[in-house]
Amino acid sequence: MAEQTGRAEAIDAQALEEVVRFTSELIRIDTTNRGGGDCRERPAAEYVAERLGEADIAPTLLERVPGRTNVVARIEGRDPSAPALLVHGHLDVVPAEPADWSVHPFSGEVRDGVVWGRGAVDMKNTDAMVLAVVRAWARAGVRPRRDIVLAFTADEEDNGSAGAAFLVDEHAGLFEGCTEGIGESGAYTFHAGPRQRIYPIGAGERGTAWVRLTARGTAGHGSLTNRANAVSRLAAAVARIGEYRWPVRLTPTVRACLTELAALQGIAVDPEAPDVDVDELLTKLGRAAALVGPTVRNSANPTVLEAGYKINVIPGSATAYVDGRVLPGGDEEFRTALDRLTGPDVDWEFHHREVALEAPVGPGAPTYTAMRAAVERFDPEGSVVPYCLTGGTDAKQFSRLGVVGYGFSPLRLPEGFDYKALFHGVDERVPVEALHFGVRVLDHFLQEA
Repeated sequence: MAEQTGRAEAIDAQALEEVVRFTSELIRIDTTNRGGGDCRERPAAEYVAERLGEADIAPTLLERVPGRTNVVARIEGRDPSAPALLVHGHLDVVPAEPADWSVHPFSGEVRDGVVWGRGAVDMKNTDAMVLAVVRAWARAGVRPRRDIVLAFTADEEDNGSAGAAFLVDEHAGLFEGCTEGIGESGAYTFHAGPRQRIYPIGAGERGTAWVRLTARGTAGHGSLTNRANAVSRLAAAVARIGEYRWPVRLTPTVRACLTELAALQGIAVDPEAPDVDVDELLTKLGRAAALVGPTVRNSANPTVLEAGYKINVIPGSATAYVDGRVLPGGDEEFRTALDRLTGPDVDWEFHHREVALEAPVGPGAPTYTAMRAAVERFDPEGSVVPYCLTGGTDAKQFSRLGVVGYGFSPLRLPEGFDYKALFHGVDERVPVEALHFGVRVLDHFLQEA
């Protein structure tokens, strides 16, 4: 077939069949990441590499640690002067307890138009969509406008050290020319009300600020009065952190999200006004507040306590861990608050840190505009808004190469389907029709982005 040089409809019946089959087959490959290096992505990486090779796309398999395999490939674009676009997805998944599920989490069962299993939304579905799209291009002789670099990574569900961080540190040349990238957690249907479908596109991520607290005191017998009890000191600090109400901090992405959500609800408000009551506005937004409420502030949630070894012995030290998330520009506020909340008897330090991200949106951002147009082409009655992810993705790692990241894994979901609850949740699943929508949107966007 002659090579296409302009926009072509590449998604055929085979692509629609493949996206479902690939999702199911990838789910069946158990790539559970238990943390601390306990994972083996290689079988899934080899599966991906084989599917790419069948389409004459040359994959490169890379490992920092044996078995922790990443796959990178480049598809040459029509315009050699255009910057390259990174498309990344991770191959690992979080643990799943089969006894808690309606179906076995690694069965990949397709039942009643739904694909079931761990990774169905996070994020083997997207890996499958990308594979189906680029294979459809190969059959149709389609080339995208600019180079597309594909990265299927290991270790995203831990700290990325065997995955995206390894690729950035040791194989940066594979991403030469990439200025923007797309990854998980964006362009899925959020039902804000009857016949009101919102598609939030990730245009920011809060930074990761995992903190270790250490309280020290005087060890002694549990029956004696002890005013220097490390456990009491730690507990008091943890309680202060858990109860703290962080001040509102609106980033450009969050302001844009609030503005557009308010307009969709018919609410006249200017989030830039100095006297705006953001909490009152969130109340007025109804269901849609869930898209933006968690990202109008920094946050810090105590998650782990470690102290003592015997009930009648007061330990000399106690430790806690806090999951902190920081908005762009919020680092100093976070540090100052932690200094105050921990107090003089508890020390704190960062256990793990990752940067916050912000990407341009609006008419002056052509890539965001192209994503919006692709979604609206296949759901003209849907409304696209930018939003900030509460947590983080591999986009944080790739940002060190100057890659501006967006969350764009399109799915059209039926009303009542709680997408966010299925991330790391029980009975994770994805409708077949959502996958079909996703490959069509990705094809449209990636050809001309």
